[in-house]
Amino acid sequence: MDLDLRKVRYFVAVAEELNFGRAAERLHIAQPVLSRQIRALENELHAQLLVRDSSGTQLTPAGVQLLDDASRLLSGADAARRRVARAARAISTFTVGFMPGLTVSEPVRALGAAHPDLTVEVLRTEWTNQVTVLHDGRADIGYIRMPVDLTGLQTSALFSEPRVAVVPAAHRLAGKEAVSLHDLAGEHLLQHPDAVPEWRSVAKEMRAGQQAAATTQARSVEEKLEHVATGRGFSVLPESTATYYQRPDVVWTPITDIPPSEVRLAWVATRRVPLIAEFVELAQAAVRDA
Repeated sequence: MDLDLRKVRYFVAVAEELNFGRAAERLHIAQPVLSRQIRALENELHAQLLVRDSSGTQLTPAGVQLLDDASRLLSGADAARRRVARAARAISTFTVGFMPGLTVSEPVRALGAAHPDLTVEVLRTEWTNQVTVLHDGRADIGYIRMPVDLTGLQTSALFSEPRVAVVPAAHRLAGKEAVSLHDLAGEHLLQHPDAVPEWRSVAKEMRAGQQAAATTQARSVEEKLEHVATGRGFSVLPESTATYYQRPDVVWTPITDIPPSEVRLAWVATRRVPLIAEFVELAQAAVRDA
């Protein structure tokens, strides 16, 4: 039996909420209907996905696996719908995703000049969605900052650059020529720790001593800088991003003990679109000529 994507979306809502009532509200359907749909999905897959008892709702190992697969499955379906809709309207577009601090105008302009009938668009992304926009079809290619999950993607290296610590202008480390992550031990990291995996070892050492620094996750560069400026912690940014978003109440300094930020071009591996290969060549040429 084919997998019903509607039921999969229902399952994802329950798996993320771990509460049938909240999931039903989120989906705008009645809770009994949602329960029936989940049971039907379990019957179709011949596997129990969720366990409900007095302590709440939990995922089974099969449910964990389906949740892991569902993101790419649903994103792929969304991407197909977007591409089919564009084809039906005879709209020829090519969308480039880019992270804050990166300039993409030169290859975007060159691709547009080479294809006058093509509309080349740009889409600003964040750490949390730089890969998602590729899988769900919002972008054809993206400038991504590592490390990210590259499952289902093909990539091409562009360049790397130093990473810096951004702190309040009155911070004890402001004005230093360079710092290490250990100099920041005990401070609050204002972003997802996956963006700075080296921080985990520092936090582990802190736990072995006395207290680990808390982590506040900001969704954008602007949010990070607002938190930094108000003294809530520090952020680790690529040098180009910190330079682009300069402001008088925060300062930045290079970090000596972490590898540089690696920038790559990424696209869905199964797509064999000549425009993607052409854009990769144009972007690499722009980096060489910079």
